[in-house]
Amino acid sequence: MKKKKHKISKVLPGSIGEELELEPGDVLAEINHQAVEDVFDYRYLMNDEYIELLIEKANGEIWELEVEKDYDEDLGIEFENGLMDDYRSCSNHCMFCFIDQMPPGMRETLYFKDDDSRLSFLQGNYVTLTNMSQEDIQRVIKYHLSPINVSFQAMNPKLRCKMLHNRFAGDALKKVDQLYEAGITMNGQIVLCKGVNDGEELEYSLEKLSAYAPVLQSVSVVPVGLTKFRDGLYPLESFEREDAIKVLEQIHRWQRKMYKEHGIHFIHASDEWYILAGLELPEEERYDGYLQLENGVGMLRLLDTEVRLAVEKRTGDDKPRSITVATGKLAAPYIEKCLERISTKYPNLEYEVITIRNNFFGEKITVSGLITGTDLREQLSDRKLGERVLIPCNMLRSGENVFLDDLTVEDVSEAIGREIVIVEEDGEDLVSSVLDPVHNKKQIRRQMYEQTSSGNSGQA
Repeated sequence: MKKKKHKISKVLPGSIGEELELEPGDVLAEINHQAVEDVFDYRYLMNDEYIELLIEKANGEIWELEVEKDYDEDLGIEFENGLMDDYRSCSNHCMFCFIDQMPPGMRETLYFKDDDSRLSFLQGNYVTLTNMSQEDIQRVIKYHLSPINVSFQAMNPKLRCKMLHNRFAGDALKKVDQLYEAGITMNGQIVLCKGVNDGEELEYSLEKLSAYAPVLQSVSVVPVGLTKFRDGLYPLESFEREDAIKVLEQIHRWQRKMYKEHGIHFIHASDEWYILAGLELPEEERYDGYLQLENGVGMLRLLDTEVRLAVEKRTGDDKPRSITVATGKLAAPYIEKCLERISTKYPNLEYEVITIRNNFFGEKITVSGLITGTDLREQLSDRKLGERVLIPCNMLRSGENVFLDDLTVEDVSEAIGREIVIVEEDGEDLVSSVLDPVHNKKQIRRQMYEQTSSGNSGQA
C-alpha cells in the first residue's frame, strides 16, 4: 500500500505543534514508525504519553521528533483534509434519497452522496454499512470507536435491498451483529416511506432492533422528505395526519415496552410526526438525553427548555425592541411560543414570526434548513420588518454565510434593507439575538463537512 502523506494546514497558537516548530505546508509521514491511513489511525496513535513523529518539512528536510505529552493531548495541528483521506461516496440508490431530488445547477458538493463511517464518528452522519469492508469493521472494533450511527431503514433483508437499490444491503445487516458483540455503541435511523417500510414492516424492524438494546441505544423514525423534483424516481407519497397518529401510537407502545425492560425509551419519533398529528411534544425525560437531535428528535422541546432557562436568568426591562424571525413552517409556531415567553419579562418587545414557504424545493419541505436565500429575499422584500431579522444558522452553508442557492447573507440583507442576525441552535442564543446588541453577540458557527446525508431532510 502506498504510504499517505498528510499536509498540515494550520498550527494552533500555544500548541505542542507550535512548540515543535511545525508549520503549514509540513507533512506528517509517520507516527511511531507507522503509516497513518486516515483520521482514525491518527487519533488512535496519538493516544499515548510518548510518540515519535516523522515530519517532512516544506523545504525537503526530514525531522524525527520525540514528544512527551498527556495521554489524550493533541498536537494542536489541522490538516488540509479533515478525514486525512478521500471521502467515500455512497454505492446505494435509495428510493428516498434527498440528493436525487435536487434540481440541476447547484454547487457540486451538494450532489456528493457520502456513506463514510468516519463521518459517523466525527460529525454524526448516518451510514448504511454497505460501504464498509470487513477491514473497516475490524478497525472500528480494534479502536473501539463509538458511537456509530446506522441507517437501518428496514430489518427485512429483501425490503432493505429494494429500498437502497443495492443487492448487498440485506447482507450488510450482519455487520451490526459484529458491532453489537464487540460492545460498540450504536444509534439507528429509519426513514419511513409510506406503504413501503411502515406498518407491519416497521413493527418487524423495531422487534429486531430491540434485541440490540442497550448497545443500540436509540433509533429515530423520521418521515421521508419529498421535494417537487421527483420525476423518474420511485413514486412515494406524503404522510397525512391519520398516518402520523398511527406511527406515533406504534412508537409509544414500543417506548413503554423498552422502558420497562431496559430503562430507556429507545425508539423516538422526530418532531415532524407530532406536528403533523397535531399532538403535544413529549416531556423532556422521554428523549433519553436527546441522543437524536441531528435527526430532529426533540429539537423543539429542547429549544423551549433552553429559552425558559435563559429568560429566568434575566431581570427584564421596558426597553422598546422590534424584531422579525424568518423560519420554516415546521418550527414557526414553536418560535412564536418562545417569543411570547421572552415578552413576559420584556413587555415592549414587538415581534413577528414569518413562515417562509419553500418555493424552491416545494411546499412539502417545511424545515428551515432547506430554505434558500431566494425564497427568503422574495418573501421578506415587501413585508414590514422589525429593526433586525433573525434566521436560524442551519439555513446556511456550514461555517459560511452562504445559502443553498449560493446567495449570501449580505445579498439578502441588502435586498430587504435590514440587518440579518444568525441564530445558533441553542435557546440561549435565540434569547440573546432577540434582546442584546448585535455587536455583543458572539458568532460561534459550527464547522462541519458539507456532505449531505441521503436520509436527512434537514433540521427544524
